[in-house]
Amino acid sequence: MPKLKTKSAVKKRFGVTGTGKLKRNFAYKRHCLFCKTQKMKRQARGTTLVAASDVQIIKQFLPYL
Repeated sequence: MPKLKTKSAVKKRFGVTGTGKLKRNFAYKRHCLFCKTQKMKRQARGTTLVAASDVQIIKQFLPYL
């Protein structure tokens, strides 16, 4: 079997936890932060887990996870 290519965009945006779950960063934290609420900015800190409905799609792009 030939080697499979990893999608470069997905490689940069997602990581794996110690238990094998996928983690991601929050969106909408890059610019125009003055008009976003303090609550939204606070809750969007750090990372979170990828939704279960999206995991299968992302794992297709990361064959050697």
